[in-house]
Amino acid sequence: MSAPTSHRRTGDTYRPGSTIAEWQPEDDSFWRTTGHKVANRNLWVSIPALMLGFVVWQVWSVTAVRLNDVGFGLTTSQLFWLTAIPGLTGGTFRILYTFIGPIFGERKFTAFSTLILIAPMLWLGFALQDTGTPYWELALIAAVCGIGGANFSSSMANIGFFFPKKEKGSAAGLNGGLGNLGVSVVQLVAPLVVTAAVLGAPAGDPQRDTVKNEDVWLQNGAFLWVPLLVIMALLAWFLMNDLKVAAAPFSRQKIIFKRKHNWLMTWLYVGTFGSFIGFAAGLPLLIKNNFSASGYQATTYAWIGPFIGALTRWAGGWLSDRIGGARVTLVSFVGMAASLVVVISALPSGGDEGSFWAFYVGFLCAFAFSGIGNGSTFRQIPVIFRDLHLKKAAGQGHEAEGAALKQAEMESGAVTGFSAAIAAYGFFFIPAMFANLAVTTALWMFIGFYATCLVVCWWFYARKGAEAPS
Repeated sequence: MSAPTSHRRTGDTYRPGSTIAEWQPEDDSFWRTTGHKVANRNLWVSIPALMLGFVVWQVWSVTAVRLNDVGFGLTTSQLFWLTAIPGLTGGTFRILYTFIGPIFGERKFTAFSTLILIAPMLWLGFALQDTGTPYWELALIAAVCGIGGANFSSSMANIGFFFPKKEKGSAAGLNGGLGNLGVSVVQLVAPLVVTAAVLGAPAGDPQRDTVKNEDVWLQNGAFLWVPLLVIMALLAWFLMNDLKVAAAPFSRQKIIFKRKHNWLMTWLYVGTFGSFIGFAAGLPLLIKNNFSASGYQATTYAWIGPFIGALTRWAGGWLSDRIGGARVTLVSFVGMAASLVVVISALPSGGDEGSFWAFYVGFLCAFAFSGIGNGSTFRQIPVIFRDLHLKKAAGQGHEAEGAALKQAEMESGAVTGFSAAIAAYGFFFIPAMFANLAVTTALWMFIGFYATCLVVCWWFYARKGAEAPS
């Protein structure tokens, strides 16, 4: 590898807020002296910004639980749809964000995409203060909140460029895993802040919860995040960096649609992240509809599952760096399938009230295994594309290998974003399936899908002699 003196000759700097022209994380000398400091600074600004994106994306999963308690009068199906709609817009905008970020620069785009989330939070806060707000308006607000989920695709693609191969899994696991904690944060914090006038008179008057016979401020669950969004947008603007190596027009990025492994890895990530985010959206209402009569409150228990899944995402990346991503991915699908069998057996059926604790532990295990799979699949993607491009460039000299590495980085970033976009539709389809099918039927369908993921992962990536071992 070339010495890092080229960085000094260009006159380029690595200060916060700058655009970096040359970036060589695989150069050990550069990485030790400069690279790891800059990469970690960008990572630790990216994480809380991404976390807030997940907060906005998932705010309806906890808001919908209490709407009828204060007088909105919505059907069970309507409530599930309100939790599902953000997944539809989140997935769609993720596709756009995958390709827009590298065009404009990820530092600028992170600041912009964080700042615009203020609008849906303000709109939601005001709408919740009027129980006469029509359902179509609530659905429209839910759709706009979905944009928060799109930040994931640009964020994950960006962070991958900063780190060397040996640390990509851990870095992606930290960014994605701690960013995913936004799901747990909103499901834990929002129910707490709505029970008191913690934001004072500017937040508005309380509503009356006729079930618990107490005053609540549902709008607090939206307004609370506004100042934090402003702060994180400013931090992203002033502390992060744009990498020229990550800049790519759509004309170059669209090559991924011709890559078989783009579609195969997207299929696998739908199984892992699609399950994580869909279960996170649907679990609060599942608990309320099936076990509230037994005294179990959704807001008490729902946040723990996404919390576990977010933490195990890092573990999945860390394990994959050591034993290989494909092996870890196989384990995650077996674990999710077994966990859902437990959930199905614990649901109420006929006159049987079911077992809440078996149901709950089963879901916690499903979240844990989905998180592990989230980390391992994102470790697989850069390894697959790096190895394929280097194999094509083998024997053609250092210049050809360098070009192959740059192409692999660009494609793996685009595949990371695109697979995350498609998987985000799990946020929409899983609650929608719970709204329109028997819960047990939906869960058996998920298990069947996991079986197809196991076959794909084993055949293409895990077996001896696989086409793209990862």
